[in-house]
Amino acid sequence: MSADYYQVLGVSRDATPEEIKKAYRKLAMKYHPDVADAPDAADKFKEIGEAYEVLHDPNKRAMYDRGGNPMGGGGFAPGGFGFTGGGFDFTNLVDAMFGQQTSRGPRSRVRRGQDSLARLNLSLAEAAFGITKELKIDTAVICPRCSGSGSDGGGEPVTCTNCHGSGEVIAVQRSFLGEIRTSQPCQVCRGYGTIIPNPCGECSGEGRVRSHRTINVKIPAGVDTGNRVHLAHQGEVGPGGGPSGDLYVELRVAPHEVFQRNGDDLEVVVHIPMTAAALGTVITLDTLEAERDDLDPEEATVEVQIAAGTQSHARLAMAGRGVPRLRGGGRGDLGVTLIVDTPTKLDEAQRELLAQLAAARNETRPTASVAKQGKGMFGWLKEAFS
Repeated sequence: MSADYYQVLGVSRDATPEEIKKAYRKLAMKYHPDVADAPDAADKFKEIGEAYEVLHDPNKRAMYDRGGNPMGGGGFAPGGFGFTGGGFDFTNLVDAMFGQQTSRGPRSRVRRGQDSLARLNLSLAEAAFGITKELKIDTAVICPRCSGSGSDGGGEPVTCTNCHGSGEVIAVQRSFLGEIRTSQPCQVCRGYGTIIPNPCGECSGEGRVRSHRTINVKIPAGVDTGNRVHLAHQGEVGPGGGPSGDLYVELRVAPHEVFQRNGDDLEVVVHIPMTAAALGTVITLDTLEAERDDLDPEEATVEVQIAAGTQSHARLAMAGRGVPRLRGGGRGDLGVTLIVDTPTKLDEAQRELLAQLAAARNETRPTASVAKQGKGMFGWLKEAFS
Protein backbone atom coordinates (compact mmCIF):
# COMPACT_ATOMS: atom_id res chain seq x y z
CA MET A 1 0.00 0.00 0.00
CA SER A 2 2.32 2.75 -1.23
CA ALA A 3 -0.41 5.36 -1.80
CA ASP A 4 -2.29 7.26 0.89
CA TYR A 5 -5.94 6.45 0.15
CA TYR A 6 -7.12 9.69 1.77
CA GLN A 7 -4.83 11.72 -0.49
CA VAL A 8 -5.95 9.70 -3.52
CA LEU A 9 -9.57 10.74 -2.93
CA GLY A 10 -8.63 14.20 -1.70
CA VAL A 11 -10.40 13.93 1.66
CA SER A 12 -9.33 14.37 5.26
CA ARG A 13 -8.75 11.46 7.61
CA ASP A 14 -11.93 12.31 9.52
CA ALA A 15 -14.07 12.54 6.38
CA THR A 16 -17.61 11.22 6.68
CA PRO A 17 -18.83 8.30 4.51
CA GLU A 18 -20.90 10.77 2.49
CA GLU A 19 -17.86 12.97 1.81
CA ILE A 20 -15.86 9.93 0.73
CA LYS A 21 -18.64 8.82 -1.63
CA LYS A 22 -18.94 12.29 -3.21
CA ALA A 23 -15.18 12.54 -3.72
CA TYR A 24 -15.08 9.10 -5.34
CA ARG A 25 -17.93 9.85 -7.76
CA LYS A 26 -16.33 13.12 -8.83
CA LEU A 27 -12.94 11.52 -9.51
CA ALA A 28 -14.42 8.38 -11.10
CA MET A 29 -16.30 10.47 -13.66
CA LYS A 30 -13.12 12.44 -14.40
CA TYR A 31 -10.78 9.47 -14.87
CA HIS A 32 -13.13 6.78 -16.18
CA PRO A 33 -11.56 5.17 -19.31
CA ASP A 34 -14.72 5.92 -21.29
CA VAL A 35 -14.31 9.70 -20.95
CA ALA A 36 -10.68 10.39 -20.00
CA ASP A 37 -7.98 10.92 -22.64
CA ALA A 38 -4.95 11.08 -20.33
CA PRO A 39 -2.49 8.18 -20.84
CA ASP A 40 -2.47 7.42 -17.11
CA ALA A 41 -6.27 7.58 -16.73
CA ALA A 42 -6.70 3.80 -16.41
CA ASP A 43 -4.07 3.56 -13.64
CA LYS A 44 -5.55 6.57 -11.87
CA PHE A 45 -9.05 5.08 -12.10
CA LYS A 46 -7.78 1.81 -10.63
CA GLU A 47 -6.10 3.66 -7.74
CA ILE A 48 -9.30 5.62 -7.05
CA GLY A 49 -11.33 2.40 -7.02
CA GLU A 50 -8.95 0.74 -4.55
CA ALA A 51 -9.04 3.77 -2.25
CA TYR A 52 -12.83 3.85 -2.24
CA GLU A 53 -13.11 0.11 -1.72
CA VAL A 54 -11.14 0.49 1.53
CA LEU A 55 -12.43 3.79 2.90
CA HIS A 56 -16.15 3.22 2.31
CA ASP A 57 -16.06 -0.02 4.31
CA PRO A 58 -15.94 0.74 8.08
CA ASN A 59 -14.03 -2.45 8.94
CA LYS A 60 -11.44 -2.03 6.18
CA ARG A 61 -11.06 1.67 6.97
CA ALA A 62 -10.45 0.94 10.66
CA MET A 63 -7.83 -1.66 9.77
CA TYR A 64 -6.18 0.77 7.32
CA ASP A 65 -6.08 3.55 9.94
CA ARG A 66 -4.34 1.13 12.33
CA GLY A 67 -1.67 0.43 9.72
CA GLY A 68 -2.96 -2.99 8.71
CA ASN A 69 -3.56 -4.38 5.22
CA PRO A 70 -7.30 -4.11 4.49
CA MET A 71 -6.90 -5.86 1.13
CA GLY A 72 -5.60 -9.08 2.70
CA GLY A 73 -7.98 -12.05 2.69
CA GLY A 74 -8.55 -14.98 4.96
CA GLY A 75 -9.20 -15.23 8.66
CA PHE A 76 -12.47 -15.25 10.56
CA ALA A 77 -15.29 -12.86 9.98
CA PRO A 78 -15.73 -10.08 12.58
CA GLY A 79 -17.85 -11.21 15.46
CA GLY A 80 -16.70 -14.85 15.44
CA PHE A 81 -18.54 -18.01 14.42
CA GLY A 82 -19.83 -16.34 11.23
CA PHE A 83 -19.49 -18.43 8.10
CA THR A 84 -19.74 -16.83 4.67
CA GLY A 85 -20.71 -18.08 1.24
CA GLY A 86 -24.29 -19.07 2.09
CA GLY A 87 -23.51 -21.21 5.17
CA PHE A 88 -25.49 -21.09 8.43
CA ASP A 89 -24.76 -18.02 10.56
CA PHE A 90 -24.29 -19.25 14.14
CA THR A 91 -24.04 -15.65 15.36
CA ASN A 92 -27.73 -15.14 14.59
CA LEU A 93 -28.61 -18.36 16.41
CA VAL A 94 -26.67 -17.45 19.57
CA ASP A 95 -27.98 -13.89 19.52
CA ALA A 96 -31.55 -15.15 19.06
CA MET A 97 -31.34 -17.61 21.95
CA PHE A 98 -30.06 -14.98 24.37
CA GLY A 99 -32.25 -12.15 23.12
CA GLN A 100 -29.31 -10.16 21.73
CA GLN A 101 -28.91 -8.42 18.41
CA THR A 102 -25.75 -7.90 16.38
CA SER A 103 -26.24 -5.11 13.87
CA ARG A 104 -24.32 -5.37 10.63
CA GLY A 105 -25.27 -1.90 9.51
CA PRO A 106 -26.79 -0.79 6.20
CA ARG A 107 -25.58 -2.03 2.85
CA SER A 108 -23.64 0.36 0.68
CA ARG A 109 -25.38 1.48 -2.50
CA VAL A 110 -22.01 1.80 -4.20
CA ARG A 111 -20.39 -1.56 -4.88
CA ARG A 112 -17.78 -2.98 -7.21
CA GLY A 113 -19.01 -4.32 -10.54
CA GLN A 114 -18.69 -7.90 -11.68
CA ASP A 115 -15.87 -9.24 -13.81
CA SER A 116 -16.79 -10.01 -17.42
CA LEU A 117 -15.65 -12.49 -20.07
CA ALA A 118 -15.67 -11.73 -23.80
CA ARG A 119 -14.33 -13.64 -26.79
CA LEU A 120 -12.34 -12.23 -29.68
CA ASN A 121 -11.62 -13.97 -33.00
CA LEU A 122 -8.20 -13.53 -34.62
CA SER A 123 -6.55 -14.57 -37.84
CA LEU A 124 -3.32 -16.56 -37.63
CA ALA A 125 -1.28 -13.51 -38.69
CA GLU A 126 -2.94 -11.31 -36.05
CA ALA A 127 -2.22 -13.89 -33.35
CA ALA A 128 1.36 -14.42 -34.50
CA PHE A 129 2.47 -10.80 -34.85
CA GLY A 130 0.12 -8.97 -32.48
CA ILE A 131 -2.49 -6.33 -33.18
CA THR A 132 -4.68 -3.73 -31.50
CA LYS A 133 -8.23 -4.72 -32.30
CA GLU A 134 -11.66 -3.30 -31.53
CA LEU A 135 -14.01 -5.32 -29.34
CA LYS A 136 -17.69 -4.54 -28.90
CA ILE A 137 -19.21 -5.65 -25.59
CA ASP A 138 -22.61 -5.39 -23.94
CA THR A 139 -21.98 -4.24 -20.39
CA ALA A 140 -23.16 -2.02 -17.53
CA VAL A 141 -21.99 1.62 -17.71
CA ILE A 142 -22.53 4.66 -15.51
CA CYS A 143 -25.99 6.12 -16.06
CA PRO A 144 -25.52 9.23 -18.22
CA ARG A 145 -28.58 10.91 -16.69
CA CYS A 146 -27.74 10.74 -12.98
CA SER A 147 -23.97 10.11 -13.25
CA GLY A 148 -24.29 7.07 -10.99
CA SER A 149 -26.11 8.71 -8.07
CA GLY A 150 -29.41 6.98 -8.89
CA SER A 151 -31.33 10.14 -8.06
CA ASP A 152 -33.22 12.28 -10.52
CA GLY A 153 -32.21 15.92 -10.15
CA GLY A 154 -29.19 15.27 -7.97
CA GLY A 155 -31.10 14.81 -4.72
CA GLU A 156 -29.45 12.89 -1.91
CA PRO A 157 -30.93 9.71 -0.35
CA VAL A 158 -32.92 10.19 2.84
CA THR A 159 -32.94 8.02 5.94
CA CYS A 160 -35.44 5.16 5.85
CA THR A 161 -38.20 5.75 8.42
CA ASN A 162 -38.92 2.04 8.77
CA CYS A 163 -35.45 0.96 9.97
CA HIS A 164 -34.19 4.45 10.96
CA GLY A 165 -31.09 4.03 8.80
CA SER A 166 -29.89 0.72 10.19
CA GLY A 167 -30.89 -1.27 7.12
CA GLU A 168 -32.34 -3.96 9.41
CA VAL A 169 -35.53 -4.61 11.34
CA ILE A 170 -35.93 -6.78 14.43
CA ALA A 171 -38.50 -9.56 14.50
CA VAL A 172 -39.51 -10.84 17.97
CA GLN A 173 -40.93 -14.33 18.51
CA ARG A 174 -41.87 -16.09 21.71
CA SER A 175 -40.89 -19.69 22.40
CA PHE A 176 -40.28 -21.99 25.35
CA LEU A 177 -36.80 -20.47 25.48
CA GLY A 178 -38.23 -17.00 25.87
CA GLU A 179 -38.08 -14.14 23.42
CA ILE A 180 -36.17 -14.83 20.21
CA ARG A 181 -35.03 -11.76 18.34
CA THR A 182 -33.79 -12.02 14.78
CA SER A 183 -32.61 -9.28 12.43
CA GLN A 184 -33.71 -9.14 8.82
CA PRO A 185 -32.96 -6.71 5.99
CA CYS A 186 -35.47 -3.90 5.87
CA GLN A 187 -38.00 -4.58 3.11
CA VAL A 188 -38.68 -0.88 2.56
CA CYS A 189 -35.11 0.22 1.79
CA ARG A 190 -33.81 -3.28 0.89
CA GLY A 191 -31.13 -3.05 3.53
CA TYR A 192 -29.57 0.21 2.35
CA GLY A 193 -30.78 2.28 5.29
CA THR A 194 -31.72 5.10 2.92
CA ILE A 195 -34.35 5.70 0.29
CA ILE A 196 -33.99 7.69 -2.92
CA PRO A 197 -37.08 9.97 -3.02
CA ASN A 198 -36.88 10.62 -6.76
CA PRO A 199 -35.21 7.67 -8.51
CA CYS A 200 -33.61 8.35 -11.86
CA GLY A 201 -35.99 7.52 -14.67
CA GLU A 202 -33.16 6.17 -16.82
CA CYS A 203 -31.68 3.61 -14.41
CA SER A 204 -34.50 3.31 -11.83
CA GLY A 205 -32.11 4.30 -9.05
CA GLU A 206 -29.50 1.65 -9.93
CA GLY A 207 -26.88 4.19 -11.02
CA ARG A 208 -25.98 2.15 -14.10
CA VAL A 209 -27.55 1.08 -17.38
CA ARG A 210 -26.86 -1.57 -19.99
CA SER A 211 -25.10 -0.30 -23.06
CA HIS A 212 -22.74 -1.28 -25.87
CA ARG A 213 -19.12 -0.24 -25.56
CA THR A 214 -16.25 -0.45 -28.01
CA ILE A 215 -12.78 -0.85 -26.54
CA ASN A 216 -9.36 -1.35 -28.09
CA VAL A 217 -7.67 -4.58 -27.03
CA LYS A 218 -3.90 -4.83 -27.47
CA ILE A 219 -3.03 -8.39 -28.47
CA PRO A 220 0.62 -9.36 -27.87
CA ALA A 221 2.54 -11.32 -30.48
CA GLY A 222 2.53 -15.10 -30.13
CA VAL A 223 -0.89 -15.69 -28.55
CA ASP A 224 -2.90 -18.82 -29.32
CA THR A 225 -6.41 -20.14 -28.89
CA GLY A 226 -7.39 -20.22 -25.22
CA ASN A 227 -5.09 -17.40 -24.10
CA ARG A 228 -6.78 -14.60 -22.18
CA VAL A 229 -6.02 -10.89 -22.04
CA HIS A 230 -6.75 -9.26 -18.66
CA LEU A 231 -8.06 -5.69 -18.81
CA ALA A 232 -8.31 -4.17 -15.34
CA HIS A 233 -11.40 -2.05 -14.59
CA GLN A 234 -12.92 -2.61 -18.04
CA GLY A 235 -15.74 -4.85 -16.84
CA GLU A 236 -19.17 -3.89 -15.58
CA VAL A 237 -19.66 -0.68 -13.60
CA GLY A 238 -20.90 -1.49 -10.11
CA PRO A 239 -24.27 -0.54 -8.60
CA GLY A 240 -24.45 3.10 -7.59
CA GLY A 241 -21.73 3.95 -10.11
CA GLY A 242 -19.22 1.84 -8.16
CA PRO A 243 -15.77 0.76 -9.41
CA SER A 244 -15.75 -1.35 -12.55
CA GLY A 245 -14.85 -5.01 -12.46
CA ASP A 246 -12.23 -6.53 -14.72
CA LEU A 247 -12.65 -7.77 -18.28
CA TYR A 248 -11.12 -11.01 -19.51
CA VAL A 249 -10.84 -11.42 -23.29
CA GLU A 250 -10.52 -15.04 -24.43
CA LEU A 251 -8.85 -15.45 -27.82
CA ARG A 252 -9.77 -17.81 -30.65
CA VAL A 253 -7.44 -18.20 -33.64
CA ALA A 254 -9.03 -19.23 -36.94
CA PRO A 255 -7.40 -22.00 -39.06
CA HIS A 256 -5.27 -20.81 -41.96
CA GLU A 257 -5.70 -22.11 -45.50
CA VAL A 258 -1.94 -22.43 -46.11
CA PHE A 259 -0.05 -22.55 -42.82
CA GLN A 260 -0.58 -24.89 -39.90
CA ARG A 261 0.64 -23.89 -36.46
CA ASN A 262 2.42 -26.31 -34.17
CA GLY A 263 3.43 -24.47 -31.00
CA ASP A 264 5.84 -21.75 -32.12
CA ASP A 265 6.49 -23.47 -35.48
CA LEU A 266 4.61 -22.99 -38.73
CA GLU A 267 4.24 -25.80 -41.24
CA VAL A 268 3.56 -25.50 -44.95
CA VAL A 269 3.36 -28.13 -47.72
CA VAL A 270 4.87 -27.22 -51.10
CA HIS A 271 4.53 -29.20 -54.38
CA ILE A 272 7.52 -29.25 -56.76
CA PRO A 273 8.00 -30.93 -60.17
CA MET A 274 9.86 -34.21 -60.44
CA THR A 275 12.60 -32.58 -62.52
CA ALA A 276 13.20 -29.87 -59.88
CA ALA A 277 13.54 -32.53 -57.17
CA ALA A 278 15.99 -34.52 -59.29
CA LEU A 279 18.13 -31.62 -60.48
CA GLY A 280 17.82 -29.30 -57.48
CA THR A 281 16.49 -25.75 -57.53
CA VAL A 282 15.71 -22.61 -55.53
CA ILE A 283 12.12 -21.59 -54.89
CA THR A 284 10.78 -18.30 -53.47
CA LEU A 285 8.10 -18.85 -50.84
CA ASP A 286 5.70 -16.31 -49.32
CA THR A 287 5.77 -16.46 -45.52
CA LEU A 288 3.03 -15.49 -43.07
CA GLU A 289 4.48 -11.97 -43.03
CA ALA A 290 2.96 -11.47 -46.48
CA GLU A 291 -0.35 -10.75 -44.68
CA ARG A 292 1.17 -7.80 -42.83
CA ASP A 293 0.74 -4.32 -44.24
CA ASP A 294 3.74 -2.80 -42.45
CA LEU A 295 6.45 -4.85 -44.17
CA ASP A 296 8.19 -4.52 -47.48
CA PRO A 297 7.13 -7.38 -49.81
CA GLU A 298 10.74 -8.57 -50.03
CA GLU A 299 10.80 -9.08 -46.24
CA ALA A 300 7.79 -11.37 -46.53
CA THR A 301 9.48 -13.98 -48.72
CA VAL A 302 12.12 -16.61 -48.14
CA GLU A 303 14.33 -18.54 -50.58
CA VAL A 304 14.27 -22.30 -50.10
CA GLN A 305 17.30 -24.22 -51.37
CA ILE A 306 16.25 -27.65 -52.69
CA ALA A 307 19.16 -30.03 -53.13
CA ALA A 308 19.43 -32.35 -56.13
CA GLY A 309 17.86 -35.72 -55.47
CA THR A 310 15.37 -34.44 -52.86
CA GLN A 311 12.76 -37.06 -52.07
CA SER A 312 9.07 -36.50 -51.63
CA HIS A 313 7.95 -35.67 -48.04
CA ALA A 314 11.34 -34.22 -47.14
CA ARG A 315 11.04 -31.39 -44.57
CA LEU A 316 13.28 -28.33 -44.62
CA ALA A 317 13.39 -26.10 -41.50
CA MET A 318 13.70 -22.34 -42.03
CA ALA A 319 14.95 -21.05 -38.68
CA GLY A 320 13.37 -17.92 -37.19
CA ARG A 321 10.48 -17.67 -39.66
CA GLY A 322 7.78 -19.15 -37.42
CA VAL A 323 5.66 -17.58 -34.67
CA PRO A 324 7.24 -15.14 -32.16
CA ARG A 325 7.44 -16.70 -28.71
CA LEU A 326 4.87 -15.24 -26.33
CA ARG A 327 7.20 -15.52 -23.34
CA GLY A 328 10.83 -15.07 -24.22
CA GLY A 329 12.60 -13.83 -27.30
CA GLY A 330 13.05 -15.36 -30.71
CA ARG A 331 10.71 -17.19 -33.07
CA GLY A 332 9.96 -20.74 -34.03
CA ASP A 333 10.80 -22.36 -37.37
CA LEU A 334 9.00 -22.51 -40.68
CA GLY A 335 8.83 -26.15 -41.71
CA VAL A 336 8.58 -26.70 -45.48
CA THR A 337 7.45 -30.20 -46.45
CA LEU A 338 8.08 -31.01 -50.11
CA ILE A 339 5.75 -33.15 -52.24
CA VAL A 340 7.30 -34.31 -55.52
CA ASP A 341 4.68 -34.36 -58.27
CA THR A 342 4.88 -37.11 -60.89
CA PRO A 343 3.68 -35.89 -64.33
CA THR A 344 0.42 -37.48 -65.44
CA LYS A 345 0.01 -35.99 -68.91
CA LEU A 346 2.93 -36.35 -71.35
CA ASP A 347 3.15 -35.55 -75.04
CA GLU A 348 5.14 -37.78 -77.40
CA ALA A 349 8.34 -35.76 -77.10
CA GLN A 350 8.24 -35.79 -73.30
CA ARG A 351 7.45 -39.50 -73.20
CA GLU A 352 10.43 -40.20 -75.52
CA LEU A 353 12.77 -38.17 -73.31
CA LEU A 354 11.64 -40.03 -70.19
CA ALA A 355 12.05 -43.36 -72.01
CA GLN A 356 15.60 -42.39 -72.91
CA LEU A 357 16.28 -41.43 -69.29
CA ALA A 358 14.89 -44.74 -68.06
CA ALA A 359 17.06 -46.63 -70.54
CA ALA A 360 20.14 -44.66 -69.55
CA ARG A 361 19.49 -45.49 -65.89
CA ASN A 362 18.64 -49.14 -66.63
CA GLU A 363 15.15 -48.59 -65.23
CA THR A 364 13.03 -49.80 -68.12
CA ARG A 365 12.05 -52.84 -66.03
CA PRO A 366 12.95 -51.81 -62.47
CA THR A 367 12.86 -54.23 -59.58
CA ALA A 368 10.39 -53.25 -56.87
CA SER A 369 11.89 -52.53 -53.46
CA VAL A 370 9.60 -53.40 -50.55
CA ALA A 371 9.87 -50.97 -47.64
CA LYS A 372 10.32 -52.38 -44.16
CA GLN A 373 7.71 -51.80 -41.50
CA GLY A 374 8.49 -48.62 -39.63
CA LYS A 375 6.76 -45.33 -39.50
CA GLY A 376 3.76 -46.51 -41.44
CA MET A 377 1.97 -45.14 -44.41
CA PHE A 378 1.36 -41.71 -42.87
CA GLY A 379 4.42 -41.56 -40.66
CA TRP A 380 6.04 -38.92 -42.80
CA LEU A 381 3.09 -36.60 -42.31
CA LYS A 382 3.09 -37.08 -38.55
CA GLU A 383 6.83 -36.41 -38.49
CA ALA A 384 6.46 -33.30 -40.64
CA PHE A 385 3.94 -31.70 -38.28
CA SER A 386 5.48 -32.83 -34.96
